[in-house]
Amino acid sequence: MTTPGEDQKGTTQSRVRAGSPAGFDRGLLRALHNTSISVLYLDRSLQCVWTENKPEGWIGDVLCGSEDGKGLLALDDADRLRNAREAALSGDECSHLEIRFPDAAGVRWFEIWIDSDLDGREVRGVITTAVEITERRRREDALRMLLREVSHRSKNLLAIIQSIANQTGRYSGTVSDFLQRFRGRLQSLAASQDLVTSSNWRGADLHELIAGQVIRFCPDPVRNLRLEGGNPYLNPNAALHVGLALHELAVNAVSHGALSRPDGMVTIAARPLADEGDGEAMELIWRETLAPSQAATSPNGRFGSLALERVVPASLNGTATLTIGSGELVYRLVMPPENYELG
Repeated sequence: MTTPGEDQKGTTQSRVRAGSPAGFDRGLLRALHNTSISVLYLDRSLQCVWTENKPEGWIGDVLCGSEDGKGLLALDDADRLRNAREAALSGDECSHLEIRFPDAAGVRWFEIWIDSDLDGREVRGVITTAVEITERRRREDALRMLLREVSHRSKNLLAIIQSIANQTGRYSGTVSDFLQRFRGRLQSLAASQDLVTSSNWRGADLHELIAGQVIRFCPDPVRNLRLEGGNPYLNPNAALHVGLALHELAVNAVSHGALSRPDGMVTIAARPLADEGDGEAMELIWRETLAPSQAATSPNGRFGSLALERVVPASLNGTATLTIGSGELVYRLVMPPENYELG
């Protein structure tokens, strides 16, 4: 801030009010220098008398009453700014505005108060106080976008739960059977959702899903489970549906398949299919050995088969096959590239 007495061209001349302690106004304006608050004083002809922390460039000029940048403002913002100054000159109450200023880096936002400088009933000038709120507006915009995303994902999740409830009820013989299966599927969905949420909605890698959906069913994971191929990172939708498929396969393996025996073996492999003419598609294969005494049983009854062969691949725009015979159960899921990323 310049010293009192500088000519008006510098637009920084300070005025000490009568009755104020010595240096009060100058000290107050000097304190503003340490903040993000801009203060501008315009006389009755809307000529800038002094400023403190004047915004740089044409934005500061416009706040000082210059018409040079008027064409750069949106028409409604220019009108609001002009009307607020005219209201201040007539002695009306303080006007509170939010004005957007186009900038090379995008848009800058300022919260602006325009008030009359009254001496009794006489209006001596117009006081403009401005605070840049660009970062706050960006955070608010980001928050609104996140809330919309959360709402969208919540609706998708509720749709999945509704589908699971309907299909589980359709293929359950008793209420007790329904509750047992529905709870298990909800727990599976919740475990996958926890992984997606902890990654800030980016998704989950395949091995994390296997740890949450399969390993807890293994009598001895080191002995019962073999992982082959890569560890793709699945997007949120793929993580939820692949997690559901793994749950159905694991529960069936515990009830009727390899994980019902201490020496049973399940192999899970993930491999790209570039050599098979499918572009960047990937296949996920679940293979488990069946003992001669074990019957060839579809996973978790009719709903399990429906989820594995229709619901999951349809949700991923992929294909799937479930084959039971020759002493083994094999599930093959092919996913297009939009569902995953390779590490």
